Amino acid sequence: MLRNAGFESRCTFASLDGLGMEIGTRYHKGAMSELDDQLEIAARIIFDASYVIALVGAGMSKESGIPTFRGGDGLWDKLGEPPMDGYQRLLEDPAAWFAEREVEQASRSEFTSAIEEAKPNPGHYALAEMERLGHLQHVITQNIDNLHQVAGSTAITEIHGNRTKQRCIGCNRRWDRGKFVPKETPPRCPDCEGIVKNDTVMFGEPIPQDVLESCYEHSRQADAILLLGTSATVTPAADFPVMVHRQGGRLIEVNPQGTPLSDICSAVLRAPTGETLPKLVERVAELVG
Repeated sequence: MLRNAGFESRCTFASLDGLGMEIGTRYHKGAMSELDDQLEIAARIIFDASYVIALVGAGMSKESGIPTFRGGDGLWDKLGEPPMDGYQRLLEDPAAWFAEREVEQASRSEFTSAIEEAKPNPGHYALAEMERLGHLQHVITQNIDNLHQVAGSTAITEIHGNRTKQRCIGCNRRWDRGKFVPKETPPRCPDCEGIVKNDTVMFGEPIPQDVLESCYEHSRQADAILLLGTSATVTPAADFPVMVHRQGGRLIEVNPQGTPLSDICSAVLRAPTGETLPKLVERVAELVG
């Protein structure tokens, strides 16, 4: 009797294991089917739209090996938040601020090392291809890494600036890094005598007016917007998809995690951008013929 009971128990456990594997396989196939369905919906939205824009967040840069600031594994969680008055200190004492910056630049931080070594991932190249196909009119990015340009995109507005550029805080004239040679400290703009600093937007610094105007202008024209690796919680970036939605446009979210805007999206692709965007562009290209 004991042997039979043991045999029956082993059979029962084996059956349960098999059932678990079957359920797991069905779940995987179901998840893949759902992703494929959402991919098809997203492709047709893009194909049918007349003006498509993309809002790109830190999640896309993270796929290229650049650490994020926020989130469970963000730099701020490990190192603490930096001072929030950097821009005010620049304005109060520009010479002292530039002296401090020279000291900081002498030591490479984890973020600096990662961003200088980063390469575009398949998602960046997919956006460039979508632009080439004529089905992506503009990219609004919150990232400063210049990876969209390296991948081949040309229609770009960078909310937080570009690490490879210098900018006058007076007239917003910009130069590629190395093209502007300062003759004094603090560096002064040859056009308006304003202070010239790195283009990246500092804590406490207003987003340049020309950048904001560009973001709002493209959002006003959009009838579809891709939300790519963005938490959709930081303004003004989070305002743009809401604006598109309120004027009747459709939202497509590509993000492994849910966001506050997930419920109003017409298509939600729960996967990394580098994995999903190439497939999406491939399907759009098939629809284009």
